[in-house]
Amino acid sequence: MSLPDAVSLGEITKSGLCIGCGACTMALPNVQMELDRYGQYKPMTSRAEQRRRSEALAQTCPFSPVATNEDEIASVRFPQAPHQDARLGRFETAYVGAVSEEPFRQQGSSGGMVSWVAAELLRRGMVDGVAHVRPTGGDVFFGYGMSRSVEEVHAGAKSRYYPVELSAILREIREVPGRYAVIGIPCFIKAVHLARAQDPILAERITYTLGLFCGHMKSARLVESFAWQMDTSIEAVSGAEYRIKGPERPANWYTAQLKLKDGSVRQKDWWYLGDGDWGAGFFQNSACNYCDDVLAETADISFGDAWVEPYSSDWRGTNVVVVRSPVLRDIVAEAIAATRLELKPVDADYIANTQAAGFRQRREGLAYRLSWHRLGLRPRKRVAPSRDLPFQRKLIYRLRYGISLWSHRMFWLARQQHRPAIYVTWAHAALKLYHGLAYGRGRIGAVAKRLRLSRGDG
Repeated sequence: MSLPDAVSLGEITKSGLCIGCGACTMALPNVQMELDRYGQYKPMTSRAEQRRRSEALAQTCPFSPVATNEDEIASVRFPQAPHQDARLGRFETAYVGAVSEEPFRQQGSSGGMVSWVAAELLRRGMVDGVAHVRPTGGDVFFGYGMSRSVEEVHAGAKSRYYPVELSAILREIREVPGRYAVIGIPCFIKAVHLARAQDPILAERITYTLGLFCGHMKSARLVESFAWQMDTSIEAVSGAEYRIKGPERPANWYTAQLKLKDGSVRQKDWWYLGDGDWGAGFFQNSACNYCDDVLAETADISFGDAWVEPYSSDWRGTNVVVVRSPVLRDIVAEAIAATRLELKPVDADYIANTQAAGFRQRREGLAYRLSWHRLGLRPRKRVAPSRDLPFQRKLIYRLRYGISLWSHRMFWLARQQHRPAIYVTWAHAALKLYHGLAYGRGRIGAVAKRLRLSRGDG
């Protein structure tokens, strides 16, 4: 089947392929990114513009079936990479460990490597600014901003499981001359490279990309659900943290914390929340069902959590790192020699094992989802459609898909009726069903259960 030369915004969104990254605004200037009723960014414009087919959009949207895929982008960006793996992509070196230099590890959600590399690029004068997600101080809690100092990088540290979009930061890069690094999840980094291919100004000014391993994108309703389950309202919340570190808990026992406008703080461990199992897929963006990039294969360097022992029990947090740029390879090696970084080399299998659940969802699960996708545009992925799975695995992937879809709808209904219990009761029931199917009906030990919930195994 031949691919179309052009696609429309309407075709992308109706097919469930819009991740809300905002890269389409580079191809279609009349488009604005806004949060929809489900708390996800979507492109807003006139009906005529929604229907208009565009070749530029087809080449810029990261989920467009026409766009260049991750393998093709990486082959151009890293042609001399000595290693190539079907899971990691092309790469120079891989490591596990953390930052020795203070205060990066203490201030980050994991081992501090993301902020350290961003800060090092600034310190060496290799970039003039780093585009990354940070608190906004408004009703929309997080968004992309530009950090031009190490202190600003520190202020934006930690993981943010919240919808963001790139349109404003890409416009800033176009309007303000300089060299920039962009930090983002895999599809956002891919979108940046697709935009660079269409726009010579972006190609010249975005000189480094730092990727984050990704499970899936959450909607803004996750924070609101946390508020409901901590006996408050989203209107009372001034800020949110998704992962709180402390010696009393391992790194993979997530604790959510809400700061309220009255100055008080509320916390709850994720495993006590109805939607606290990451792997169940609550509030997942629909486009994440059609992603096959776990490790940001097009980024110059990528970072994730070391979800294997002994690191997953270390409350300080530990990174796994995949380096693809020869320049960053040398910077990291120099810092290891100077004991600024405490990293040890690992192979592709080690890295993949730390993200085993994500790879099952994005490879095995994706192959199955592609076999029954019927919504408009057919995604073009590096995984072939397949139904060759045990019956229980098929049920798990169907249930995850259903939880992702219905969590948005049930939360919207609860909001409309001003009755949080509608959603919270449904979420607990859906989670119980998921656990019964994924982990069996037998009793799960407390420690094992907590580890599975926080890691999103499934």
